[in-house]
Parts: sequence; C-alpha cells; structure tokens
Amino acid sequence: MSNLFKRFITSFVLLSILIFCFIYSLYSWTFFLIVTSIISFIEFKFLIKKIWSKEKKIIFIFNIVSIIYLLLLIYVSLNIYIKSPSFLFFILLICFFSDTGGYLVGNLVGGKKLTKISPNKTISGSVGSFVFSIIPIFIYYIINEYTEHIESNLYDNWLVLTFVCLFLSLVCQLGDLFISYFKRKAVVNDTGSILPGHGGLLDRIDGTIFVLPVAYVLNILIF
Repeated sequence: MSNLFKRFITSFVLLSILIFCFIYSLYSWTFFLIVTSIISFIEFKFLIKKIWSKEKKIIFIFNIVSIIYLLLLIYVSLNIYIKSPSFLFFILLICFFSDTGGYLVGNLVGGKKLTKISPNKTISGSVGSFVFSIIPIFIYYIINEYTEHIESNLYDNWLVLTFVCLFLSLVCQLGDLFISYFKRKAVVNDTGSILPGHGGLLDRIDGTIFVLPVAYVLNILIF
C-alpha cells in the first residue's frame, strides 16, 4: 500500500507537469521533451555501462544510437503537436491507460508470467493493458460532446480507433519489455530512483518513447 501511494502521488505530479507543459505552449512542451530525453539518455547509459563496463566501443555505439533516436523522438513529438495536439494527447492517454491497466490487473489478478525477460509481467497484466488502452476512446467521445476543440473527423470510426489503441498498447508493452531486457542484463530493478514508487523516469515512459514514432507514422497513413 505504501508503494502504491507513492506511485499515485508521483504519477499525479508527473502528469500535472506534463499537462501544464502540453497546454501552456509549444516552447514549454519542447522544454519538457528535451529534459525528459536527457534524463532518459542518462538512465539508459547507466544500464549500458553496467552491462558492458569494459566494452567502450559498444557503449559508444549505444550512446550514439540513443542520441539519434531521442532526437527523432523529439522531432516526431513536436511534429504531431503542431499538426494535431488532440491526436498527440490521445496517444499519451493510450500509453497512460495501457501502463495503468497492466499494473493494476497484473497486481490484482496475477497468474502466469508473461515472459522471463520481466518476471513481474503477467498474462493477465498484458490483457489489462489492452483493455484499459481503449478507455481514451470513451474519454474523447465524452469530451467531444462538450467542446469543439477536438477534430471530430479524426475520431468518427470506432473500429479504426480501437485498432489504433490495441496496436499502440502492444507497442507500449514491447517497449516496456525492451527496457526490461536491459535491466535484467544489468541486474537492476529500476533504471534510476528519480521517481518514488516508479524508479527511474525511463521506467515510467519506456513504452511511450517507442509508441510516439509509431503513432507519427499512423497519423500519416490513417488520419
């Protein structure tokens, strides 16, 4: 219960900062992305150094690839923000509810483990992630009843939206497992300790950083 309370408070503070930066201006959102990327880079670099402490060439390659990827992440995030802020917020909600569903259902139901890569992940948690990822559809339809700020033409097909939610939830979970693989190789539970109850910032956004580039492509192809 103590850890759950810490997670709740940390999530509330983090979400408040994210929403403020998102709503305030493009500059504040850019600042948020840059700071988040820098912290994520430092935490991932920590994992790489733990795994390949004596392999400087491997560390260098991973550092370069990480920087390039994070720059790409900033670019696509800003691009989506400028083109369609409501779509970007919709994507962030999918990631949030997917993570939340996985954590809540996984802890409440438990059951068979999903993979050896991450012992804490369960099949029930994965199902919970998929189910919870659909919640943003209902949130957006409710909001759209009271505001005209949402581009209604983007959200008039339930089937497409459901596919997008489930597919991005899958990407989110795979991104989580990707970082979990490196944590397991480094023999650590968390990427850092900056967020009480969560560990490192990368522990909290590991799925999101993989979802955003995919969402960028979906935005071009579908919407």
